[in-house]
Amino acid sequence: MPKHKNHLSRTYDLETVEDTQKLYSDWALTYDAEVLDNGYITPERCSNALADFAPNLDIPLLDIGCGTGLSGKILSKRGFTSIDGCDINDEMLKVAKTRGIYKQLWLSDIEDPFPFERGTYDAISAIGVIGAGAAPIDIFFAVLKKLGSGGLFVLSFNDHTLEDPSFEAAIEQQIKNGNCELLFKEYGDHLPGRNIKANVYVMKKT
Repeated sequence: MPKHKNHLSRTYDLETVEDTQKLYSDWALTYDAEVLDNGYITPERCSNALADFAPNLDIPLLDIGCGTGLSGKILSKRGFTSIDGCDINDEMLKVAKTRGIYKQLWLSDIEDPFPFERGTYDAISAIGVIGAGAAPIDIFFAVLKKLGSGGLFVLSFNDHTLEDPSFEAAIEQQIKNGNCELLFKEYGDHLPGRNIKANVYVMKKT
């Protein structure tokens, strides 16, 4: 496995899709090593939280922004058995495919990231996906539109994202509008090696 090149420090300053694609393509083979060296715990926190509210662990689950499949590996380890994944970066997906965890994997289109019928999945995860230097809050809205009534959505916002109040405000507005219910919210470790924490949320579509 090649040694990592400290890509992590650059992730929060990405401004364009092109910048994001270039960094993650270069990072694909060393991503797991770098984040795990820094104690990346958010996938485990999200998996445990989702499992606590899922009716069973065989529900159809979509792991968006699955990257190398590290999140899918943890979801599978927690007991989820029917996991699909998608990501905008092909190099990351090539690594994810080698894990043999996902039933289906596809390369997402920025303009139409979720080309499936509403209600296809009973749960969707966005683990370390939405936020500063990553996917915009529009993805949060897109996920809610695709979930059927009662569908679960687990996501995380790290400290860099929480510095921008618009991200949490978007969640609060959707709750206020009656579009979803907050089942779980917990602030805890994200990347202990970088002293970064994160909120983990579980939402239920109403």
